[in-house]
Amino acid sequence: MKVLFCPKVFSCYILGRMTDTELAGPQNSTSLEQDRAPLTQLLWQFSYLQILDFLTTVAFLLNGVREANPLVRLAFSAGANPVAILLLVKLLAIVLGLYCWRQGRRQLLFRINILFAALVAWNLVALILRSVS
Repeated sequence: MKVLFCPKVFSCYILGRMTDTELAGPQNSTSLEQDRAPLTQLLWQFSYLQILDFLTTVAFLLNGVREANPLVRLAFSAGANPVAILLLVKLLAIVLGLYCWRQGRRQLLFRINILFAALVAWNLVALILRSVS
């Protein structure tokens, strides 16, 4: 049975008390696979949040709301199809997430996931408020 919540890993992510070396423990193939599991889960979460951000941004565009991110707005001005450009931007973000994953940057992926979770929540609230008014 796979454990989805590990207090030792949680305290590292939230409190920043343990280093990656301390988390890894003994260096054998089983512990390396177990050590990589939380990182893989972070990558899946990151990818899922990118999809949600893509969908909420498309909903914004369909409802006439302007993109708030200046870099994405600049990319929109460079091309004719904003959905295709947004898809390209999100694919680039996933490539950057893969890079962080390959480099073992757990803390960075964790913080970015929190940022994108808040962003998606904000997008949903803004869409709801837009439809009410």
